Amino acid sequence: MEPLIQPALDASEYRLRPFTLQDAGLVRQASLDPLIPLITTVPANAADEEIVDYIGRQHQRLVTHSGYSFAIADAKTDQAVGQIGLWLKNIDQGRGSVGYWVGAAHRNKGIVSSALDALSTWAIARRDIHRLELYVEPWNEGS
Repeated sequence: MEPLIQPALDASEYRLRPFTLQDAGLVRQASLDPLIPLITTVPANAADEEIVDYIGRQHQRLVTHSGYSFAIADAKTDQAVGQIGLWLKNIDQGRGSVGYWVGAAHRNKGIVSSALDALSTWAIARRDIHRLELYVEPWNEGS
């Protein structure tokens, strides 16, 4: 089976693109966050090797057809500020699920709204997805 092809998506002042090793600083910050490692695959207090492994796993999702993991990046500077993913676990039922996280320094700026709009528009245009599911922690007031 051929790997999925990951596009770059315009998200207003941001763009959704594949992760690169230049995003290691953001992943390190996320690994130090008290909540992100608890509800995502970002390792807690990550060492350099764990950060590289995390970025590699984001690309591997295309190979395994488990989904698309995008870095959310500033459109002008290309600095990564978060992650958003479309997961295909229930694609056989026409459902995709969406998850995201944003670095602490970048929260409450409308980034997720822009990213969700771009990702959901692209995902729903696929022939195999007719419904998206978004899971948000009840205590996450920003979301």
